[in-house]
Amino acid sequence: MTLFWPEGFYTIIMVGTFAFGAFFLKLPIAISMVLAAIAGSIVAGEGLPLRHLVEGTFGYLDTILIIATAMIFMKVIEKTGLLEAIAAYMIRKFKNHPLLLSFGIMVLIMIPGMITGSSTAAVLTTGALVAPVLIKLGVQVHKTAAAVAMGAIYGMIAPPINIPAMIIGGGIDMPYVGFSVPLLICTIPLAAVTSLLLIYPGLKNKARDQRALEDELRKMERVNMTPRLFLPVVGLVILLGGSSLFPSVFPFGMPLSFLMASSLAFFTGKSWKPVATVTEAINDSLPVMGILMGVGMFIQIMTLTGVRGFVVVSALSLPAWLLYVGIATSMPLFGAVSAFGSASVLGVPFLLALLGKNEIIAGSALSLIAGLGDLMPPTALAGIFAAQVVGETNYFKVLRFCVFPAILTALWGIIIILGASIISSIVY
Repeated sequence: MTLFWPEGFYTIIMVGTFAFGAFFLKLPIAISMVLAAIAGSIVAGEGLPLRHLVEGTFGYLDTILIIATAMIFMKVIEKTGLLEAIAAYMIRKFKNHPLLLSFGIMVLIMIPGMITGSSTAAVLTTGALVAPVLIKLGVQVHKTAAAVAMGAIYGMIAPPINIPAMIIGGGIDMPYVGFSVPLLICTIPLAAVTSLLLIYPGLKNKARDQRALEDELRKMERVNMTPRLFLPVVGLVILLGGSSLFPSVFPFGMPLSFLMASSLAFFTGKSWKPVATVTEAINDSLPVMGILMGVGMFIQIMTLTGVRGFVVVSALSLPAWLLYVGIATSMPLFGAVSAFGSASVLGVPFLLALLGKNEIIAGSALSLIAGLGDLMPPTALAGIFAAQVVGETNYFKVLRFCVFPAILTALWGIIIILGASIISSIVY
């Protein structure tokens, strides 16, 4: 199998069109993927197959609904003041215990990504919330931004919502079931190590401005943390947990569970504007939903033209050592355009090449490595937005502190793939 085969030529055309649109024309990622799909179809002699383009658009409809409703839930608990109240309480409680505080802040950064499946959501919500506090606690500015960026990526990969894993699973008709424990194994150790590397040294030095810190905490404590404030979160835990453990009693999908939990915010006793909140949530999630529509079209045309089979067979023909090198390098690099695109274009064939291993654990590790794409220039979504929240215009100053955690992440993903059989015997 070589690139001189027709399918190899179509692959070059599709990937080239995609890269040209994203990097040189500076088009949105979703539009670039649509253009790449159309270019591949035309070159392959299929013309403009509207039916396949429409089918591809709705290929990830379930995931799109989850993202939209999860973002609504996050915006609701943000507007009620719960996120700020939790952050302020945690900092007051553990500010004299830097080790516990560093772990707690990392988990707090991860939570929006865990719920929405988006690293950008994590950076712009709890990341923006805790960044000024971390700086006032003594953490260096660029390390603060790096911690926010890495925490956001780990949150995007952690359960319950992991969009790259959903995309990879969808590519081989594997349901998104049983991923929770493997994804925790993928992310929690890395989150702990990263917090020790980037957050703990600054907190340990205690070089802080107490008055500035107190002013920042007072701003965050705009609401009292009453039990009623937790109603949406408790409701979500019950609905998601119940649907997993007792599906006949809780026959709700994730989108409906998020909406039902969000509605409990009306009983928290805090005023918020439902229409404005929902509108803001949908606006914030539109770029991610658009990317998924473009990914769906791209995958559909890859299948139609034989490109998908070409990529799969090419991956299967690689020697074992080169396969792992390819996973650790190509998935993050391709993720420079989109981590979701990396999951769909490379994650699916790589998982097929690893079919001798436990698919859920291997798919979880591949999604972890694909998530590193959000650090790769020129898009580097997590890095750019993390730099913005600390007021840094040159995001490369932030990315240099992400290099070592990113290498650890890629190595940890490969280790999990290699040990998939051992892990599966323990987990399942």
